[in-house]
Formats: sequence, C-alpha cells, structure tokens
Amino acid sequence: MDEATTDGPEGRRVIYKGRKVDLALQSIRLSDGKTADREVIIHPGAVGLVAMVDADRVCLVRNFRYPPARSILEIPAGTLDPGETPESTAARELIEETGYRAGRIEPVSTWWVSPALMTERMHIFLCTELSPGPTEHQPDERIEPIVVTWDEAMAMVADGRIDDAKTMLALLICDARRKAARA
Repeated sequence: MDEATTDGPEGRRVIYKGRKVDLALQSIRLSDGKTADREVIIHPGAVGLVAMVDADRVCLVRNFRYPPARSILEIPAGTLDPGETPESTAARELIEETGYRAGRIEPVSTWWVSPALMTERMHIFLCTELSPGPTEHQPDERIEPIVVTWDEAMAMVADGRIDDAKTMLALLICDARRKAARA
C-alpha cells in the first residue's frame, strides 16, 4: 500500500494508487455529528460503444473478464486515458476491440456506474457508418468481436445471455430510441 496522500475533495485520502484505479478513504460527517470513513474507488471514467455494423446488426465482443474469471458478452468498452475525452476514447476503443472505424460517433447517455463506491462515469456512444479494419488489442486482452442481429442482441438481454449491466442498459436505451424513431 502506498503512503496516504490527499487527492480530490476535502477529506479524501488516497491510500493506494493502482494502474487503472486508486483507492481512497473519504471522511464524511454523519447526521449525529460524528465522522466516518467511506471507501472510494477513484476511476477516470469509461466508454461503451453500441457499434452498428448496419441498420440491423450490432458488433458485440466476447471479453474475458478476470474478476468473474469467465468470458462475458458485452458492447466494446474501455477506460479513458489521462487527458483523453470520452469521444476520442470511443474512437480509439472501437478500433482496438473491433477493428471498425466509425463515420459517426454520437453520444447516447452517461451515468454513474456505482455511485455509492466509485467515481466512474460511463459514457455510451452510438457508432455508425462503420468500415472494417484490423483490431489493435492490448497484450492483456482476450477479446473476440461478434456480429449479431439487433433482434438477437435484444433476445440475449432478455434471456440473460448478456448479463453485463452497461451492455444491457446501453442496448435497451438504443432499442427505445430505435422504436421511437419508427413511431
């Protein structure tokens, strides 16, 4: 563990600096006037990409995730690098994970991932007008791009084959937009 440092809001002490996240203790004042420490995971934010290969097919990725020790079917996603905007991260991650380059990248939604514990904001983008190319996976990534129909992706959300929260939420939001555009 690193020596504690002050970083961020008053009363927040970083006690561990990691490669992707830092761990801090945040002093808070309780309603009875006492103070308590809360653990905070400091995360730079991330993007998730709904990559439409065409009007009826979406590119997902089968991604080996180490915490659950299994592959998860999800939308392409990645962490913001220092100084990087969510938009530039979206373009970079789409190429890295799928090989596709997007003619259009549009913001869809942004949310707190787990506000009781983390500072991470998830930025969702709709990527269209895709052109194929080579992937640029990171050395520690085990990712396989998979193209499915939109209806199949929605069926996978409904039956639990897709069980990643960001993917479920991003696809459901985009599905509602698709339905509204047809109405």
